[in-house]
Amino acid sequence: MNTSAMARNGRFRARRAARGSVTEGAARAGFTARGVIYLLVGALALQIAFGGTGRQADRGGALQELAHQPFGAVLLWALGVGLVGMALWRLSEVVFGSVGKDGRSPRKRLMAAARCAFYVFVAYSVLSFAASRHQSGGSSDQQSRDATARVLEIPAGQWLVGAAGLAIVGAGGWIAVRAVLRKYHNKLRLGEMSPRTRRLVDVTGMAGGAARGLVFAVAGVFAVRAAIDYEPDRAKGLDDTLRSFAETPLGPWLLACVAAGLVLFGVFSFAMARWRRV
Repeated sequence: MNTSAMARNGRFRARRAARGSVTEGAARAGFTARGVIYLLVGALALQIAFGGTGRQADRGGALQELAHQPFGAVLLWALGVGLVGMALWRLSEVVFGSVGKDGRSPRKRLMAAARCAFYVFVAYSVLSFAASRHQSGGSSDQQSRDATARVLEIPAGQWLVGAAGLAIVGAGGWIAVRAVLRKYHNKLRLGEMSPRTRRLVDVTGMAGGAARGLVFAVAGVFAVRAAIDYEPDRAKGLDDTLRSFAETPLGPWLLACVAAGLVLFGVFSFAMARWRRV
C-alpha cells in the first residue's frame, strides 16, 4: 500500500471514530433526557392518583415542573439539547444503519426515520418552551382533540383516524410484549453489568416497558372510538389517558401502578444511557 492510500485510510478511520464518538454521546444524552421526562410524567401521575396536583401529567406538565426547579432554565435547555441528540442519533441510523445483523435493512431504517421525526418534534417543543416559558401548543389532550377534529373533516378522515388508532394500539402492544420478553437484552452490554444490576434493569425494563405500552394502547383505543363515533372529543392525550385509569373499577390504584411503571421506565432510560450499544 502506497503512502497516499495509507493516509486516506487513516483519515477514513479517524472520521469514522469521530462520528462514532459524537453519535454515541448524542444517543446517551437523548436517553437521559427521555428518562427525565418519563420520571416527571410518572411522578405527576402519582400525585394525580392521590389527589395531590392540578398539573397535567404529560410533557407540558413535566416541563412546567422542571421550570420551577432551581436553575430551571438551564435544565430545560439541557433537556432540549439532549432530545436533539436523540433525533440526530436516529438520523444516523437512517443514513448508516443501526447495530445488529439487520441494522441496515429497509424496515429498520424506516423505523429509525419515524423515531427521528418524533424526536425532532419533541425537541422543538421543549426548546420552544425553554425559549418562551409558555406552552403555546396547549395540553396533550387539547392537541389530540384538535388534530382528530381536523383529520375527521377531510375525505376518508374517519378511516384515517381509525387506522391511526389501530396502529397506536398495535404499537403499544408491541412495546409491552417486547418489554416482557426482555428483547432489550439484544441492545444492552450485559457483560458489563453485575448480576444484581442486571436484575434491577430487568425490573425497570419489563415493568416500565409494559406500563408504557399499556398507555399507548389505551390512547389508541380512544382514537378508534373517536373515529367510530365521529366525535373528536373522545380522543385523549397522555394526561386524559392516564386519568382514565382512575375511572376503572380499580380506581386510583390502577393509575398509581401505571404511574409507577412510567417512573420505572424513566429509570430504565437512564440504564439505556449507560449500557445501550450504539
